[in-house]
Amino acid sequence: MAESSTISLKLLIDTHGKRVLFAEAGKDFIDFLFRILSLPVGTIINLLRKQEMVGSLANLYQSIENLNDSYIQPNQTKDALLKPVSPVSGSVPLLAINDAPAAAVKKFYRCTCSQFAAFVSDDQRAVCPNCSRKMTTSMSYVAPPGGQQVSDEGGFVKGVVTYMVMDDLVVSPLSTISSITLLNKFNVKEVSSLEEKVVNFGVDEAVKLLNASLQSKKVLTDVFLEGMIGIKQWQFANAFERGNLDS
Repeated sequence: MAESSTISLKLLIDTHGKRVLFAEAGKDFIDFLFRILSLPVGTIINLLRKQEMVGSLANLYQSIENLNDSYIQPNQTKDALLKPVSPVSGSVPLLAINDAPAAAVKKFYRCTCSQFAAFVSDDQRAVCPNCSRKMTTSMSYVAPPGGQQVSDEGGFVKGVVTYMVMDDLVVSPLSTISSITLLNKFNVKEVSSLEEKVVNFGVDEAVKLLNASLQSKKVLTDVFLEGMIGIKQWQFANAFERGNLDS
């Protein structure tokens, strides 16, 4: 996904309670949320270092960056810790544009002493115990039968439905009944206090959401309402546009 790409979300906002009740979201946003669980700690710290991180993990990250390569084992690299590869395959909306390296394809090698290799290595520098030659002949990996069918959609969830994302990131398929139940749960008495707002979710918001998800139970509110002029002023502006203000 290009850095300028965004995902569109529809928020239902309780203007009296100054909170986002939930967001209506499609497959892309849900795939992004679920993929957060697969991100290595090093990747998360790299994304959040410019934010005000709570705790000392950022100091560990900085220490590795500052450490001279002469102190690193010859078979290790800093990027293994600073830019680790996620174990989950597939594209990642938004966060994929960062500098995490692409997962390398695992390769295996044998020597040339026999058509039927008795010894296999994943390093071309290895020496065959049988003929003492380096094992440089590439071998093809054959997957076992009965593998699961891969969807053309990709990602984690299906895209045939709209999903509901709560302020605390609880995710479920959207339904009319669940929406009504939610209004009762939050004791929303006046429908007039509810506002719909369509927002764009891009890279900046993705990093803010990641940061808020580690610290808050009102993630959507923190990401989308924080920094506004103020919910009252925003409500005033909406009412003015609709011509509902008293003279």
